[in-house]
Amino acid sequence: MKKLLVGAFLFHSLFSYAQRNNDAAVFSDIKEKVKAYYVDPQAYKKVDSLFQSESKNESFTQLNKKDLAALLTQKLRTVIKDKHFFVKYLENYNHEKPINNKEREKSDNFHNSLENFGFEQVQRLEGNIGYINFKGFATVESSKKIVAATMDFVANTNSLIIDLRENGGGDNEMLLLFCSYFFDQKTELYTTYFRHTNQTVHNTTQSEVAGQKYLHKKIYILTSKKTFSAGEGLAYFLQQYKLAEIIGEKTGGAANPVKDFIIQNQYLLLVPAGKITASISHKNWNHTGVIPDQEVKAENALQTAHATALKNILQTDTKTELSIPEIKNLINTLEQ
Repeated sequence: MKKLLVGAFLFHSLFSYAQRNNDAAVFSDIKEKVKAYYVDPQAYKKVDSLFQSESKNESFTQLNKKDLAALLTQKLRTVIKDKHFFVKYLENYNHEKPINNKEREKSDNFHNSLENFGFEQVQRLEGNIGYINFKGFATVESSKKIVAATMDFVANTNSLIIDLRENGGGDNEMLLLFCSYFFDQKTELYTTYFRHTNQTVHNTTQSEVAGQKYLHKKIYILTSKKTFSAGEGLAYFLQQYKLAEIIGEKTGGAANPVKDFIIQNQYLLLVPAGKITASISHKNWNHTGVIPDQEVKAENALQTAHATALKNILQTDTKTELSIPEIKNLINTLEQ
């Protein structure tokens, strides 16, 4: 029995030693990626200090790899104050098979197609008000037909509600394409500076799009605490150019675009590698989030926006399928 106990203790000690050394390599790689790529060149010092303090009390080494990734995500976001940091354990990652970008894009497009490339619902609400429930930005190539069809569907409405309450972001080019439907001419929305290449990219809308543009009409954007990244960007830029009124909750506050890395053939690491600067405000929504024009609970945002749009119809004497008494009754119902 004594020999068994000694053997078990020795195995546990060796396992703990191996795990600590593996974690040390993971921590070192993450720190070096932050040092080389993150927009703030001094942020890696905070990461180094974090890993040194956490390694001493062994809070990292006692976790399984999935939980370690979740804790790393939370710690990096807290210490550096950037919500775009992300770590994920790759359980079935095959390091001997290089990632084929075409195959990955094909796979991503297939999975995005199962969710209609982010366009959850498109309809016409009472009062001839368009409604788009949009949950995420897939690639332009995969999405351009569906966004054109969506915008053609709402083209004849008097005003438009875009629901971004569950939009977690996605492709930057798709953000620019969707924004293009609300600008009558080519417009530079923002620049993106990448420190690791010392390059500045100018991001502009398109003068021409496949579907019908939605111009010179009221637009209302619904937001929540879950609205994130490119979802925030759509709200931010249309608000900045006074093209939309934001209704709902303050958004998550993640602006900077990311670069992805494989760490020790085990973890996916996303590092914010660029800094967005809006052309009109010379700022962005990082940390602060997008501040609503009408701040209401997320669950009440659609009713509030619908009522607001109907009130505007009354004020402007805009013709709809509803009579004035019907519009007033609908407003009372929505506000109850």
